[in-house]
Amino acid sequence: MTVNCRTGPGRYCAKCCYNTEMPLTRDDIERIERLGYPREYFVQEDSEGIPRLRNVNGHCVFLDADTGRCRIYPYRPIGCRLYPLVYVPGEGVTIDPFCPMAHKIPKHVIERYKKYVIKIVREIYGGLDDL
Repeated sequence: MTVNCRTGPGRYCAKCCYNTEMPLTRDDIERIERLGYPREYFVQEDSEGIPRLRNVNGHCVFLDADTGRCRIYPYRPIGCRLYPLVYVPGEGVTIDPFCPMAHKIPKHVIERYKKYVIKIVREIYGGLDDL
């Protein structure tokens, strides 16, 4: 799934990269480590022990704040690839209204990619009954 986040020449929205709570799968962590980044640089565990992207200065450690570009874009976590699709407890898979492009995501795209969101949610959080 691709969302056009370009806001101008060489600039990207990156709203989703600020104060991110993006969970990481084992595959995400291993892929980024293979790039040469130590786990301590980009992983921060939350109070439940869920690994998440680390924030530095209020944004994802991999965000170039000057351009809004991701420094590891081809290797970014699966959750970043699927965004603005998110899992909301009690609602299931939906579009994050925080994303300025949320209104441009057609219903058939949600249906097509929701199985991937469910897969990573189950991997990270374990079996969830409402999925």
